[in-house]
Amino acid sequence: MNTDSEPVIRAENLTKGYGSFLALRGIDLEVRRGEVFGFLGPNGAGKTTAIRCMLDLIRPGGGLLRVLGRDPQLEPVAVRERCGYLPGELRLDENAPVNLVLSFFQQLRGGSARCRKRANELSERLGLKLDSKIKNLSKGNKQKVGIVAAFMHTPELLLLDEPTSGLDPLVQQTVLNLVSEARRGGATVFFSSHVLAEVQSIADRVAIIRNGKIVEVGTTSELSAKGMVRVRVVLADMAEVTAGEFDALTGVSLTKSEKSGHVFELKVEGGMDALVKMLAKYPVESLETRRPGLEELFHSHYGKRAEKGNRGDM
Repeated sequence: MNTDSEPVIRAENLTKGYGSFLALRGIDLEVRRGEVFGFLGPNGAGKTTAIRCMLDLIRPGGGLLRVLGRDPQLEPVAVRERCGYLPGELRLDENAPVNLVLSFFQQLRGGSARCRKRANELSERLGLKLDSKIKNLSKGNKQKVGIVAAFMHTPELLLLDEPTSGLDPLVQQTVLNLVSEARRGGATVFFSSHVLAEVQSIADRVAIIRNGKIVEVGTTSELSAKGMVRVRVVLADMAEVTAGEFDALTGVSLTKSEKSGHVFELKVEGGMDALVKMLAKYPVESLETRRPGLEELFHSHYGKRAEKGNRGDM
């Protein structure tokens, strides 16, 4: 049985391969009860594979995995009945109306009138028409059906794979509000995304996954505070500073200079002390610093591949 201190999701050295390709290369992960946990990475990083393993939709190659205190391989039904799942690729009966699809999910969740009432409320908030057939829905409206199905039974754990995919900005915000509301109601939310802004806006903690390995874990503020500091220095007109003076400092790199060498933009890693001491010799008019956000940290791990993706998500 779970206790409040027991992780809702715990993975140790979790691996999964598809032939010679390793989608997960030894994942270590703990998700705490009652938190919103963002799983951040581009397509092909291993996000979907990890979620499918959590529900025993696929079997890992090795390692330990516990969800809600249970082994998904040994007790898949016990795990799934306490979860709400939104897959990255939602497949529904194309000829069925939305109303019938939600009735099917209602029966899967025990058939309670409360569950159906909640489904109707969610459909209204999302602007989902219940009498439309699935085949006549846009990608965004099909996504809404999946969102309603995931949230309608008020599960303990929500596993959401790219939940805002295909939605317009207003509906995206509604979905993020639903995530926040679920958290306030005591649910734990694990969601994968490559949309950096939404992760930073609602996640308590974030893991960044690259090529099947987790490379960073922490709160959004902790991760944003890591790495480089961007600095803009404005010197008085009489100052004479060359780019070489900045380049000679360990951890300092000049990214831009303007106005005949009186305005400099720099990247600083490993502390500001050397730069401050060097600038103390000159008349400094202004000094501005800025820590990188999650987006810069993310791209520091992926570079251009973060935008392009190197294969479909696994």
